[in-house]
Amino acid sequence: MIAAGIVYALVESTIEGKIVLFALFLASIFSWSVMVTKIRYLHFARRQSERFSVLFHRDRAPLRIYEQGVFFDGSPLFAIYQAGSTELCFQMLGSTEVDETFRARLDSAEKISPAQMRAVQAAMERAVGESALKLESQMIILSTAVSGGPFLGLLGTVWGVMDAFAGIATAGTANLAAMAPGVSGALITTIVGLLVAIPAMFGYNFLVTSVRSIIVQADNFAAELSSEIEHRYVDHGPRESRRH
Repeated sequence: MIAAGIVYALVESTIEGKIVLFALFLASIFSWSVMVTKIRYLHFARRQSERFSVLFHRDRAPLRIYEQGVFFDGSPLFAIYQAGSTELCFQMLGSTEVDETFRARLDSAEKISPAQMRAVQAAMERAVGESALKLESQMIILSTAVSGGPFLGLLGTVWGVMDAFAGIATAGTANLAAMAPGVSGALITTIVGLLVAIPAMFGYNFLVTSVRSIIVQADNFAAELSSEIEHRYVDHGPRESRRH
């Protein structure tokens, strides 16, 4: 019964209504594509970050993973680590190359100054920002589907009802049999608009929460890595004696 009603409404829809339905169909395809792709990507990024975090906390030497050349593609935490380690090596050794002499050069290198440490922190902050932008990419498509879907459907409905009443006025017969096809064809666009917007709304809210969680985790890791580097590789100079 429901399927028959939908088919009847589609058949009775005007050309303008079919254009609106086609636009909503495209919006639905894009929104579902973004939701599925982003959910898979966030799951992969979280899994890679967990693997990296386990390895990083297993050995408290900040540059051990960088020296070993292990990569965790897709992990925001690793991107921050890679940026900070690369800048730290450049500030300490004047080079980012890792070879058989890397450990010896690192052990004999002098500690960096607080000003150089600020350059390392800036590199990590840039990596956090770039990771956040990558995580939030394409979210505008979902927000557009959520906000624009119902309005586009309402536009098709109002347009269809206007055409239906114009046809009735031209024919001069105002009865239910004359009004039903046009009104039915007009209402289908509102239904489809809501069917596009509702799943996109739930998907958008889920993805926003997941992205924020990963960004907070990235910020916390950047602070942790900065503290580790500052403790091991930064020379703050001799402490001034306290005045009594």
